[in-house]
Amino acid sequence: MKKRIITLLQYLFFISLGVFFVWLTVKDITAQEWQHIRWSLINSRRWLFFPALIMLLLAHFSRALRWKILMEPLGYSPSTFNVFSVVMIGYLVNAGVPRLGEVVKCTLLSRYEKVRADRLVGTIVVERAMDLICLIIVFILALLFQGQIIGHHVSLLFNKFFQDNTGHFSSTKLLIVLGSILFVVLVIYFLLKRFGHIDIVAKIKNVLIGIVHGLSSIRFIKHKGLFLFHTVLIWTLYLLSTTVGIYALRETSDLGIGAGLTTLAVGSIGMIISPGGIGAYPLFVANLIGLYGVDVKTTGMALGWMLWAFQTVVILVGGIIFTILFSFYNKKIVHSANGQQHTE
Repeated sequence: MKKRIITLLQYLFFISLGVFFVWLTVKDITAQEWQHIRWSLINSRRWLFFPALIMLLLAHFSRALRWKILMEPLGYSPSTFNVFSVVMIGYLVNAGVPRLGEVVKCTLLSRYEKVRADRLVGTIVVERAMDLICLIIVFILALLFQGQIIGHHVSLLFNKFFQDNTGHFSSTKLLIVLGSILFVVLVIYFLLKRFGHIDIVAKIKNVLIGIVHGLSSIRFIKHKGLFLFHTVLIWTLYLLSTTVGIYALRETSDLGIGAGLTTLAVGSIGMIISPGGIGAYPLFVANLIGLYGVDVKTTGMALGWMLWAFQTVVILVGGIIFTILFSFYNKKIVHSANGQQHTE
C-alpha cells in the first residue's frame, strides 16, 4: 500500500511539473500571437513531417540494436523484435513517469527472454553514460560552430552560477559542489555497508552489483565498432530530424544544421527535466531560437511545440502499437512452445 502511494505521488509530481512548464510557455501569449503560431504551422512544409518521424523511429531502432550488443557479453541474445518492442514501451512509460520505463523494459524482456532483469540494469547505465557523453559532445560542437550565437549567453549563465557577490569566480562555490558530490557518495557507501542485512538495502546492493557487472561488460563487447556506429547513428538521426523540423517551418528554414545542433543540445535538457519534455522542451527551444533573431512567443513556440510533437507522436503511437504487437507475438510463441511440449 505504501509503495503504491509513493508511486502515485511520484506520478503526480511529474505531471504537475509538466503542467507547470506548459503554463510557463503559454501564460503570456496573446490571441494575436496564437494566430501567428497557427499560421506558422499551417504554412509549414508539412511533407517534411514524415521523414522527420521516420528518422526518429530509426534512431529508436538503432538504440535497440545497440542494447543487444551490450547484452552479448552477459551471454544474452534476445530477439531483435522483442528488444525493439520493449524499447518503445519503455519510452511510452517514461512519457508518464520518468525512469520507470527503464525498469519496465528490463522486466518485460526478462519475462519472455532468457535474461535477468537485474543484470540488464548495468547495460542501461552504460547506455545512459554513452548518451551523457554524446550530449556533452553535442554541446561542445554547438559552442564551437555556433559560438557567435550562443557562446556569450552560455558564458553569462556559467559565470553567474560560479560568481561571488563581487562578480569574481568563486572557488568556494566550486569546492562546495565537489564536496557535496563526494559526501553523497560516502553516505551511500556507509549505508550499504552498515545496513546490508536489511532487506531493502540488500536489494539496492544487488542492483548496484548488477550495475557494476554491466559496466564491466563493456570491455568484452565483441562488436565495439558496431556499438560506436550505432551510438553515432542515433545522435546523427536526432540531429537530422531536428534540422528537418527547423527547415519545415518557413520562418526558420534559413537557420541550417547549426541551429539544429544547438536545438538538439538545449532540447535534450528539456526532455530530461519534465516527463516526455512536455512544456520544458518547447520553452527551452523557443528561447534558444530567440537568440537567432526569431520571435520567441510566435515562431519560437511554433517550432518548439512542433519538434516536441514529432517526438511525442513517435513515442505514443509507436509505444501503443508495439505494446499490442509484443503481447501478441510472445503469446503466440508461448502457445507454440506449449503445443510442442504436449506433442512430445
